[in-house]
Amino acid sequence: MGLGMRIGALVTAVALLWVALVAEVLAASDVRGVRLWRAPDNTRLVFDLSGPVQHNVFTLVAPDRIVIDVSDARLATGFEQLSLTNTPITGIRSAQRSANELRVVIDLSAPVMPKSFSLAPNQQYGHRLVVDLFDQGSAPPAAAPGVTASSPPIPVTPTQPPPKVTPVPSGKRDIVIAIDAGHGGEDPGALSPVKGQYEKHVTLAIAKELQRQINAEKGFRGELVRTGDYFIPLRKRTEIARKKGADLFVSIHADAAPRSSAFGASVYALSERGATSETARWLADAENQSDLIGGAGNVSLDDKDKMLAGVLLDLSMTASLASSLNVGQKVLSNMGSITPLHKRRVEQAGFMVLKSPDIPSILVETGFISNPNEARKLHTASHQQALARSITTGVKQFFHENPPPGTYVAWLRDEGKIALGPREHVVSSGESLALIAQRYQISLASLRSANNLKSDVIKVGQKLQIPATALASQQ
Repeated sequence: MGLGMRIGALVTAVALLWVALVAEVLAASDVRGVRLWRAPDNTRLVFDLSGPVQHNVFTLVAPDRIVIDVSDARLATGFEQLSLTNTPITGIRSAQRSANELRVVIDLSAPVMPKSFSLAPNQQYGHRLVVDLFDQGSAPPAAAPGVTASSPPIPVTPTQPPPKVTPVPSGKRDIVIAIDAGHGGEDPGALSPVKGQYEKHVTLAIAKELQRQINAEKGFRGELVRTGDYFIPLRKRTEIARKKGADLFVSIHADAAPRSSAFGASVYALSERGATSETARWLADAENQSDLIGGAGNVSLDDKDKMLAGVLLDLSMTASLASSLNVGQKVLSNMGSITPLHKRRVEQAGFMVLKSPDIPSILVETGFISNPNEARKLHTASHQQALARSITTGVKQFFHENPPPGTYVAWLRDEGKIALGPREHVVSSGESLALIAQRYQISLASLRSANNLKSDVIKVGQKLQIPATALASQQ
């Protein structure tokens, strides 16, 4: 074959390849699946796509309908598998208006406000089109950063019947524990080697058991942030806790690692760097100036100048972090009696759900769901109950030593009905005497005195006594 013929063949091959690529780009995306979740104030539909699409959403009345026109798309699934129970949707139908234009019509029993946005592929899903149908009387929020939307995504403000709690004397409030079950809805969290088991199911089961146990304790009330299988944005979770007047925020998760041999439970509090950046964000955000600091809302920033607001916010964040480390260590110590620990000290990270400046917050990794043995345990009711009991015990220990003013537990402490005996702390790697004093909210001097220390030098494995007098003085 001559040089000219070879060049001609190469040009032809390149041209054919180009045509194929153009045809692939212009080809319609398939709607491969549809998923539905019902939340307390909205219904979410997620369309799983083979590629990106353009879409338009509008409403029709008499009767009420939502119409979704999707360009360059074809339906490759059905809607029969969707459960429409307890939703405003009475039916879903579709029509292929042209070769590459799909129309989906949602029939409704009541008017809703539709909001829609597109999501790019992630580790678990490909391209998605999300349509939220917001119940009448609810208001949508601003769009989330980085989301391509015809309208912003809708947050969830869960509502549920008042929890059954043990009554306390009039005028003495309960200590409120906000319990956040990680993930939910189209966010399944970590996947388990046990077929059909997702992190979102494990966390909700443990959260519900934790609420039950906390509500059985007189003077305590557990409030679930997520009550079912639906999605809540991370920052919205702490907002829900604040609206419920939470004294403590506990986020329940199950860890995962590339190595299936990784095991053990962990507890996290906010890192110093995360606390600093969040303080700056609050001061920079004009909307936050009217938010209340102090959990129950006893300090407001909106009437303070910027410098004073910064000082108050920094003090609140510092106190919140110290309390988080303190309660986190108590929870971790109790968890260590019923399950192996991944680390024997509270770890610190910049997780979004830990960033409340006014609410002590911990994130509990109940074990590695990626480990087959731990995954099987996490799926059993007995282990879920034991985990919840260890968390409940740690929370009770913390609040018996640090009860918020005006609560029934504070009244018990003041009446001398709560015994505050000395507590023992075993020094872990990386801990300093100053850090231990901060965690138990006591002075270095009292800690040195209780343990007859002539310096601040301590050793791993050393046992330190946390004095009752010091604990009581911090109330």
